[in-house]
Amino acid sequence: MSATLKPLVSEGPPLSVDEVRRYSRHLIIPDVGMSGQRRLMNAKVLCVGAGGLGSPALMYLAAAGVGTLGIVEFDTVDESNLQRQIIHSQSDIDRPKVDSAADTVKGINPYVNVIKHETRLDSTNVMEIFAQYDLIVDGTDNFATRYLVNDACVLLNKPYVWGSIYRFDGQASVFWSEHGPCYRCLYPEPPPPGMVPSCSEGGVLGVLCASIGSIQVTEAIKVLTGIGDPLVGSLIVYDALEMTYRKIKMRKDPNCAVCGENPTVTELIDYEAFCGAVSTEAAEAIVDSTINVKQLDEMLKARERGEKDFLLIDVREPNEYDIVSIPGAVLIPKNEFLMGDALTKMPTDKQIVLHCKVGGRSAEVLAAVKGAGFKDAIHVGGGILAWVSQIEPDKPSY
Repeated sequence: MSATLKPLVSEGPPLSVDEVRRYSRHLIIPDVGMSGQRRLMNAKVLCVGAGGLGSPALMYLAAAGVGTLGIVEFDTVDESNLQRQIIHSQSDIDRPKVDSAADTVKGINPYVNVIKHETRLDSTNVMEIFAQYDLIVDGTDNFATRYLVNDACVLLNKPYVWGSIYRFDGQASVFWSEHGPCYRCLYPEPPPPGMVPSCSEGGVLGVLCASIGSIQVTEAIKVLTGIGDPLVGSLIVYDALEMTYRKIKMRKDPNCAVCGENPTVTELIDYEAFCGAVSTEAAEAIVDSTINVKQLDEMLKARERGEKDFLLIDVREPNEYDIVSIPGAVLIPKNEFLMGDALTKMPTDKQIVLHCKVGGRSAEVLAAVKGAGFKDAIHVGGGILAWVSQIEPDKPSY
């Protein structure tokens, strides 16, 4: 098969007898052979995140014989991770993910040099970390980090193997501004805050991570060794329910802010501000209109005593409500407020109190409710996760 790009890395030293034995199934593929395997062993790949996508990516990169694997991760293993983050096990709960992932990688392939970066990736450290590697595999799940990774890769001219997952759908591509479009060419602006739920809010089929993560590793191997036709300038869209793959061609945007002909982003920016955790309207609405779960608990007790009445509204989805709920809360999902349907049903003689999982969705709904004239409405900071943690720890968290 003819390659469309030259190999990213040069060949490393000859393989030992043990390495020949280990990688023999690669070596007998004509497209890979000794040359390709030596390139893999000489490669330095950084995986951003050791979660849903990072788990299969790191494990298969290790098995493939990538010589140096870097892991950027600051989180600890939670039981809710184990449904999809297969690099961790039950015994790793509460351990730093970077340590758990590194142990699994070494267990798969002791020849791999693992470099741990136990830190939150941001504008102050990304350039120094990325400069140490040939290729970046992105396993993050938030827009701020994706734009950070993309811009750093463009500025450093590093290929960026991207993947995204949500419920039953996945996407993957290779962004490399020297040869094709970057992430900003596809998504010039982040979606409005609150419009695209994260996996923690919307859920994800566990095995979807393996499908997209393995595509990312396949693309990394192709770029590193110079075989095949990498997804530079193409986007793969996967629908697990329909079991369909679509390949969509993408063009480099000449007006792209970071890789275009006249870039306006020539250095790293504040990506949290660029993406916004919540909209400007929500940020303004929650000022002086946020209570904590202990205050909500006191309000509920006062209501039981008949001292004050209010309407507690849960703006999550029905399946989330089925998992755990706050006693006395009425379920009205966020979209019913944003579409305007729920606003017409709000009582005018009671204070409205809103909550969601952590506070982001309820802040957006609070802005809509206040905009409809309910000026004394409030929301619960920390949402039901804070409620379970501080008030009813016997209830499940998710």
